[in-house]
Amino acid sequence: MYLKQFKRHYGPLITLGVPIVIGQLGMILVSLADTMMVGNYGTPELGASGFVNNMMNLAIVFATGYSYGLTPIVGNLFGKGDAPGIGRSLKNSLLTNSLMAMLLMAAMGVLYINIGRLGQPEELIPLIRPYYLILLVSLFFVLIFNAFKQFADGITDTRTPMWILLGGNVFNIIGNWILIYGKLGAPELGLLGAGIATLVSRILMVIVFAAIFFYTDRYRIYREGFAQSGINREDFIRLNRLGLPVGLQMGMETASFNIATIMVGWLGTAALAAHQVMVTVGQLGFMMYYGMAAAIAVRVSVFKGQNDIVSVRRSAGAGFQLILIMATVVSVVIFCFRNHIGGLFTDSAEVASLVSALTIPWVIYQFGDGLQCAYSNALRGIADVKPVMLYAFIAYILISLPSGYFFGFIMDWGITGIWLSFPLGLTSAGLMFYFRFRSKTNRQ
Repeated sequence: MYLKQFKRHYGPLITLGVPIVIGQLGMILVSLADTMMVGNYGTPELGASGFVNNMMNLAIVFATGYSYGLTPIVGNLFGKGDAPGIGRSLKNSLLTNSLMAMLLMAAMGVLYINIGRLGQPEELIPLIRPYYLILLVSLFFVLIFNAFKQFADGITDTRTPMWILLGGNVFNIIGNWILIYGKLGAPELGLLGAGIATLVSRILMVIVFAAIFFYTDRYRIYREGFAQSGINREDFIRLNRLGLPVGLQMGMETASFNIATIMVGWLGTAALAAHQVMVTVGQLGFMMYYGMAAAIAVRVSVFKGQNDIVSVRRSAGAGFQLILIMATVVSVVIFCFRNHIGGLFTDSAEVASLVSALTIPWVIYQFGDGLQCAYSNALRGIADVKPVMLYAFIAYILISLPSGYFFGFIMDWGITGIWLSFPLGLTSAGLMFYFRFRSKTNRQ
């Protein structure tokens, strides 16, 4: 009887969510390919890429969360059938994302200047610096792509961004193979080659998405609203009011992982390489959960636009149940192959052993990760995003980071101790998001 009330929501959530999940998994495939190719090129390169990617992920995840401010706006307008308003919102989102890109690039530029002060192994600094600069330039294109993607997701067209992401990912992997190892007459650039391939693929994805929007019939009704409207203060403020809290919430979560990366770097190159391998593999679950959670946000925002609060609650519940199924399957697979994962990325027995040990805390935090993904996006769908900043600060900054230092260095449990802080932070965040969502929707 309990599950029957959710039954009608499973199908639409799967229809919306699966293309997003596939697109997210494509991104993970590229990350895996990057890590494997760079790891097989050399362990120092693997450690350097791990450090840079974790630092850049802070900006990318914040940027992704910031762009999510467009989804509930578009979903709400889509529920009301307001196509011109959707086109206008996209135009304003492209402006806000462009401005945010410049701010993020400036902030990450300051971090670049101070890389030598972060206590990383000296032998990695010459590898870190050029790779960092290439990825820094690519940030602008990440934010522009995000604006187009959230527009498409908000109108329930999740297939178009999926195909663009997959195409870009294939190009990236081929570019890696050519430029890292010097194939087909290209110079052997190692880690720098991986960065160049990433930059070019991100530029191409923006060009393709813009061409589809401006030159095909698919988006004609939205293109008219885009062309006839102008930049306006109301949309600009609304996009920032919704996007900044989500960006900060996701940014604080990523910051806890990134500061943990800095702490792992204090343990040496092998620990940093193992951390990068497990973060890359661990993203498999997160990206799947967040793909389905993005579908939750879309469905919830559409029902909110129709003032159907019962369906708002049940869509969120059904989505979390689907995420739990994903979490169970992924956890079983990763745990069963824990002794073989490290060997896919490096021939270092020490790194492989550390990777195997890290699968235990990773499995432990899957429930909390799924819970926080589902209900942070449900809150995004009802445009109740301000409290998530406070909850994220409590969970990721006040709980996760101190416990990571305590377990890793005070208790002397090393990298495994640092990773044991993640279940505490993610689960506490998920519980706070869940109770906030229940409180808000029970009042309406």
